[in-house]
Amino acid sequence: MQARPIEFLPTVSEILTQVGADRILASHPVSTTPPVAAREAERQWQAGLSALTSLLHRIARDPEAMQPEYRQSTRSCGIILCGPQAIWSQTESNEHFITRLFSSGRSLAQLPGGISPDAPKTIELAMPDSGTIPLLGGDPLTGDRFCVVLTSEFSIALVLGIDRHGMPAFQFSFDPQAIATVWASLRSRVLLTHAAQLDALDALVCQFTPVAPHYKTVMRFSQLLLQSLPEAVPAETVRPLPGQSTANPSRRPAKTETPTPAPAPDPAKMCDDREETPPDVELLQALAHEVRTPLSTIRTFTRLLLKRRNLDPDAVKWLETIDRECSEQIDRFGLIFRAVELETSSVKKSPLHLTRTSLEQAISHCIPRWQKQACRRGLKLEVSLPQTMPQVVSDPTMIDQVLSGAIDNFTSGLPAGSHVTVKVLLAGHQLKLQLKSEPPNPEISVHSSPLKSIGQLLMFQPETGNLSLNLTVTKNLFQALGGKLVVRNRPHQGEELTIFFPLE
Repeated sequence: MQARPIEFLPTVSEILTQVGADRILASHPVSTTPPVAAREAERQWQAGLSALTSLLHRIARDPEAMQPEYRQSTRSCGIILCGPQAIWSQTESNEHFITRLFSSGRSLAQLPGGISPDAPKTIELAMPDSGTIPLLGGDPLTGDRFCVVLTSEFSIALVLGIDRHGMPAFQFSFDPQAIATVWASLRSRVLLTHAAQLDALDALVCQFTPVAPHYKTVMRFSQLLLQSLPEAVPAETVRPLPGQSTANPSRRPAKTETPTPAPAPDPAKMCDDREETPPDVELLQALAHEVRTPLSTIRTFTRLLLKRRNLDPDAVKWLETIDRECSEQIDRFGLIFRAVELETSSVKKSPLHLTRTSLEQAISHCIPRWQKQACRRGLKLEVSLPQTMPQVVSDPTMIDQVLSGAIDNFTSGLPAGSHVTVKVLLAGHQLKLQLKSEPPNPEISVHSSPLKSIGQLLMFQPETGNLSLNLTVTKNLFQALGGKLVVRNRPHQGEELTIFFPLE
């Protein structure tokens, strides 16, 4: 059977996944199951629409903010291209923004994830004068809830769809190149289903070609997004950390996969949950958000600058350094945030989505990053892999990040000139990953700077300023991944880490 042209057109979520769009978290939370991921993605999608609505209201209220050439050429402040859900119920949306709705032709009540009567009033469909562009039956775009906005100040694409791991995810991008790619995919659909509108739509888009935003716009959007996040209703009851009183209520798993707005939480229960959560955990969660938000903004602009042509080689070098440092810190705090979720989860058994995982693929993907990091620290890192490596049972969405975190923590305290060996061996029904170090001088202590404990979760290294998870939390994290971490101290040689993963 011959494939139809529509099947070759990428969806908005596929495009943003390919270009590495921004996300509130670097990857899925610890409770990585489709229902949990769907609920979290729905929260982020609603917050993203609310943040975008605030930005568009500001433009609509202040037409003078538009650049002069746009004020002279059009009465509109911009264009909104969206899926079955639009973002404004105000009449000024018709006055200031041209909206086009991509629809499969079904009613809103029939659409997956359609508008709920309990949804926020600022996120409703009200476009009496706006055009509707039909989609062909079977178009995968109908599975995305998306919104693309083109203005003279900024361009943005938001989507609630599926990520590369097949999990529900909210993504957004201010990258003009990514926006242009999204528009090209939407334009091809218009050509197939409503060619009569194409010339007029092309003329509109030409007035608002994708542009790079001012950094303050991205910062403002990120702040509004975090402020707009609805109160999370956890899928599992929070439990105290070790040493505190515990309760072990049972939980019935959700039966529906379609994300729906969460019911209003019981204030009394919320109060009880807050009392059970240790203050340092709440502080750590807030700190992780506050650190990742500005770093994500800096990384976004750095990558936009790197796409410019004719950049000075020295400028490229420094921008790549900024991008790398931001990414490492975002990943570090993302891992800390997930570990906090694991430590405060009442469900200890299989909180992650464990499945067949290629450890060889995960390690091979990480080797260049590990070696560059070791080189910057004056270390030599050698990785030894067997010729054949059977698959293991773990979480493929997290295993590379947790391994990278363990190696980062292991190498951060080594003296310059040390030789680090990462070796993978077959050990019966398990794969064994060993991490050893050899100091340049046997008389030099490998860990010259003792780690200091911060609260119940973290360790702090005064010499470098690095934060890391303590040993107990790290072991729990590997246990959640289906593995086991064993640490052995060697005289004058520091620690030896051994990680076991069960074979598939």
